[in-house]
Amino acid sequence: MTARAQIQQEKLSAARISTVDVAGVTLIADLSGALFWEEQRLLVVSDLHLEKGSSFAARGVLLPPYDTVATLSRLSAVVARHDPRMVIALGDSFHDRSAHERLSAPDREAIAALQLRRDWIWISGNHDPALPSDLGGVVASEVAIGGIAFRHEPTGASGEIAGHLHPKARVSTRGRSMERRCFACDGERAVMPAFGAYAGGLSIRDAAFAKIFGTPGFMAHVLGDVRLHTIAAARCY
Repeated sequence: MTARAQIQQEKLSAARISTVDVAGVTLIADLSGALFWEEQRLLVVSDLHLEKGSSFAARGVLLPPYDTVATLSRLSAVVARHDPRMVIALGDSFHDRSAHERLSAPDREAIAALQLRRDWIWISGNHDPALPSDLGGVVASEVAIGGIAFRHEPTGASGEIAGHLHPKARVSTRGRSMERRCFACDGERAVMPAFGAYAGGLSIRDAAFAKIFGTPGFMAHVLGDVRLHTIAAARCY
């Protein structure tokens, strides 16, 4: 690689991250849709929805059966990038109550490899309220670390990081509109985007977000192609 190419690669790598503040804590907002708390070496992801493809197939809706592989591959990349001491999966890690039973052997091995030499916490969600003990890690309804509460469904409490709503934003750029996943944050609380390959999204202009943030003054940190774009939620469609 030439020196110029290396500089360009470093710029692109740097552009993959931004920061968000939650109740006085600054976290790295990774372009993948994960959050990294550097001081705690803590990585947070939400709504993996593993085996959503096979769940739909069982109901006669055929989707390419590669969502779990794609999601775990992206998760492996972000884990390698930040090398966390702990990972918290914020609920709905599996699309339904029996999704873990449909995991292939290679997918189980991939999960075990991600957990190697680090703490792993599965937060239970509405899609997976009773996670089995054979997946490694520990299961909890919520976790509090240093004044920050991690839970699946947002309550609007200060110091909260949650998932569940799959925030997305529709923005206009270069004369056209596009819809992307985003972090929703007002400095006191945050709702994370869904990490799963097949996970859908809810517009941040939906009334559900107004109930959490109280005012339209929260921000959308939109996942772009090479960087995050921060825009006031009120400016999104």
